Amino acid sequence: MYVCNCNGLRKRDVAAAIEAGATRPRDVFARNQCAAQCAKCVCEMREMIQETRESFAMAAE
Repeated sequence: MYVCNCNGLRKRDVAAAIEAGATRPRDVFARNQCAAQCAKCVCEMREMIQETRESFAMAAE
């Protein structure tokens, strides 16, 4: 499933960037060597980042 149609970023690309340490959508774009175009994907990326943080926090408890 595509998260960013402009750059062809799939959910797995975004997840890999988050696992590699991306904490902002800007980091996700940098990791994938691209930049935001229309920015419609930024909200979904933020949600994915937040969900990952929450799951790590629960795992740490």
